Amino acid sequence: MKAVFNHCNINITNIEKSVAFYKEALGLEVLSQKEASDGSFILTYLGDGVSPFRLELTWLKDHCQPYELGENESHICLTVDNYEEAHALHEKMGCICFENEAMGLYFIHDPDDYWFEIIPQK
Repeated sequence: MKAVFNHCNINITNIEKSVAFYKEALGLEVLSQKEASDGSFILTYLGDGVSPFRLELTWLKDHCQPYELGENESHICLTVDNYEEAHALHEKMGCICFENEAMGLYFIHDPDDYWFEIIPQK
């Protein structure tokens, strides 16, 4: 058996705000969207235009309060082709939440406080 990554899901509180953040901060584009027939949820799939991996954003109609993310330090990591340019953009956006200069990496957080590691292309 061989498993291949397909997507990662995170729950969000505002579709427009999240999609705008991912487009500006990481250049991700909406690939598709699915809405429940009863309007209870909307799934929005984002992609980078290069890899088949997708980020699935799930909006739930009856969950308007912020999600409690707890102490879980899970994150998604993205490689950028121009680390300095990405860092400058994220600094301007005010979304850098942790930086480890010695390791040459930093983290940004989205509107729902999910963390994304940013590393340079090697």
